[in-house]
Amino acid sequence: MKQSSISIHITLDDNKIPQEIVWNATDTSAENTLKAKAFLLSLWDGQDKAALRIDLWTKDMMIDEMEDFFYQTLVTMADTYERATKYRDLAAEIKTFASSLFNKSRAKQMKDNKL
Repeated sequence: MKQSSISIHITLDDNKIPQEIVWNATDTSAENTLKAKAFLLSLWDGQDKAALRIDLWTKDMMIDEMEDFFYQTLVTMADTYERATKYRDLAAEIKTFASSLFNKSRAKQMKDNKL
């Protein structure tokens, strides 16, 4: 049986706030580690029927980047949901929600920046 690994390394500042996130994987064409400003990791514990998660972002990640990250994550989660369940209609609802949230968030940011 073949095994694959993903390694994520986080450099923290003195206050334990992520300063840098780098990652690599054994089954990628990238030769070196890759930088990231954020990551969300969800794992399903089948025994306890509970989701476990880690979400980190670097202190230099901007709000507009976080908005894009969440939008794209929600859309890809909808795609995954559709592949797993075949419920195209419900996946479309997730994408509609993602789009609505993105637009509301952008409008809020624009309003807040004008103050």
